[in-house]
Amino acid sequence: MRIAVFGAGAIGGHIAFRLAQGGAEVSVVARGAYLRAIRARGITVAAPDVNATVRVRASDDPRDLGVQDAVITTAKAHSLPEIGRTIAPLLGPDTPVAFVVNGIPWWYFHRHGGAHEGRRIARLDPGGVLWDGVGVARAVGGVIYSACTVIEPGVVHVETPASRVILGEPDGTISARAEAIAAALRAGGMASEVVPDMRVAVWEKLAGNMGNGPLAILAGRRMKEYMAEPAIHADAIRAMEECRAIARAWGCEVRADPAQRAAANAASAHKPSILQDMEMGKPMEVDAQLVAPLELARLAGVETPTLDLTIALAVERARAAGLYAG
Repeated sequence: MRIAVFGAGAIGGHIAFRLAQGGAEVSVVARGAYLRAIRARGITVAAPDVNATVRVRASDDPRDLGVQDAVITTAKAHSLPEIGRTIAPLLGPDTPVAFVVNGIPWWYFHRHGGAHEGRRIARLDPGGVLWDGVGVARAVGGVIYSACTVIEPGVVHVETPASRVILGEPDGTISARAEAIAAALRAGGMASEVVPDMRVAVWEKLAGNMGNGPLAILAGRRMKEYMAEPAIHADAIRAMEECRAIARAWGCEVRADPAQRAAANAASAHKPSILQDMEMGKPMEVDAQLVAPLELARLAGVETPTLDLTIALAVERARAAGLYAG
């Protein structure tokens, strides 16, 4: 199976590695130091279950890589419109694109049903580059649970012993195309499943992002460090409860218990990716992870006082760092 991975950071590198380990014909779209490192030395992953290096094709120009059976993009949500303008050479008539991202996905209301069917989220897809350009019918939803850090370009450290990818179609079907991508990941040792309720999976992941991302930005520390403060620990639980309320208003029941999740986070030395981006001076996923969910809360009439404050402060911190212009 020919699979291209758009993005060679921590998550993209890990996914590309797993696909190659499983026997897929993998190509990576990367730039700068990441591209040079992958071309010279391949992708190395140090994880609890494996420490190895794979060689993959890599280019900064999708035209070099040709039409693929599937594309997986792990780029940050704010990078997707630019990807939408360059991805065409990878796409055949039936090539699906799995968007494995944090936050509310740009395709959220495609095949959603009800009064908001087909609603577009302009801040996530300005000008309809993804919806119209890539084609919303190609979109496969995806979320990943994998605490990864780039040690140096082309080298990824994975903290979690059991990483997993969840895939799903916007219309709730269990499709052959999503199953094929999941099977390719499983062959490389990464757990992956296709679910009929992808939006629930989105909100399950988002509850953690919203409960921890703003606090991490404000504290500037690892989860177990700032979660050791009782007031912050309690705030994280309230934030996740509010996220669950937003999800419920949109017909999605988040099953993960906020108190249990907060306890697990309090034991983790991982830094949320949004804090990693701030520390590295990279644009931050503020819109998809923080602002868009609050917009959905307002649209559904859900009050979120804890999230309103922590997100407002986090947004100002991102603006002050010059990493968010919204």
